[in-house]
Amino acid sequence: MILPGQTLGMLGGGQLGRMFTVAARTLGYRVLVLDPDSGSPAGRMADEHLHAAYGDAWALEQMAARCAVVTTEFENIPAQTLETLARKVPVRPAAGSLLHTQDRGREKTFIRSLGLNTAPFEVVTSADEAEAAFAGVGGPAILKRAAFGYDGKGQIPVDAPAATRQAFESLGGVPCVLEHRVDLAMEISVVLARGTDGATVCYPVAENIHRDGILHMSIVPARVTEAQARAAREAANRIAEGLDYCGLMAVEFFITTAGELLVNEIAPRPHNSGHYTLDACVTSQFEQQVRAICGLPFGDTRLLSPVVMVNLLGDLWTDGEPDWSALFAHPAAKLHLYGKAEARPGRKMGHFCVLGDDLERVITEAEAIFGAL
Repeated sequence: MILPGQTLGMLGGGQLGRMFTVAARTLGYRVLVLDPDSGSPAGRMADEHLHAAYGDAWALEQMAARCAVVTTEFENIPAQTLETLARKVPVRPAAGSLLHTQDRGREKTFIRSLGLNTAPFEVVTSADEAEAAFAGVGGPAILKRAAFGYDGKGQIPVDAPAATRQAFESLGGVPCVLEHRVDLAMEISVVLARGTDGATVCYPVAENIHRDGILHMSIVPARVTEAQARAAREAANRIAEGLDYCGLMAVEFFITTAGELLVNEIAPRPHNSGHYTLDACVTSQFEQQVRAICGLPFGDTRLLSPVVMVNLLGDLWTDGEPDWSALFAHPAAKLHLYGKAEARPGRKMGHFCVLGDDLERVITEAEAIFGAL
């Protein structure tokens, strides 16, 4: 058990690392962040920020010597970095757990190996394979880069074999996954934590609404049946166990119009759709991440009230700082800004949550606040 007073290492300096850092320091830990961005949001909140590349030998020596455990805030940390650190200090989640999640093809194949369903897909590594894959998957479909795609980036909808070839070439000819676009009723997600002893806890299921491939709003509790919620939690637990995972993770799902539950993606880290836990749960996902990697007992995941979380993207800063007056006028609205120096379209700059007793009313109030910004 790693107790307060010791130093926790964080690979990555974005908003997820920032909120982890706040939670860890609140609990009495020190935090050492490694991130190449000198102005990283997490680095500015940490006890110390190592401004260096993830493969920098000196920086990794510092982390290994000074940290009791090291964790990550995004899945694409180089495997060599994780393996180098793991020789001298616990790394949670381990490099092996992240291997499946760093490539969409490996990820979906792994999910199916657990007996769970995904949308029909094919791995594509050449232009000729792209055309053939469309015949196998069927249209309409979407071609996604196998690695490094997020928030709708690196994805192109396609509706014919020739369009699939063109999309593959426009994505740079890198390995991709072609996925059938299912008839979608709803997207949901489950955030869970798995400890060093294999014990797990799940948070309430979130219902997610996207705009242009980016999460816009999470509604909790999700408007699903108890059977659907239970199936999603069971699938998420099976994935965490299959990965021998330690830490905080999220699993995203599709619910089709036919009622079928399909696994979409695994996020081996805290997740945007789990930000509601900061205000509406007994224990936030970030405190739970600290507890999981330190071998502490888990905190209560109970939902204290219905809640809606809304993302704030850089588009809102086009004419300067947004007018926050409508948000602050609402007594149950909670604003979280990430400390990013530059606002860009599509960039996550913050979020807000609205709490209340009646879910439908909370949704209406959250939409009104967002519309006033």
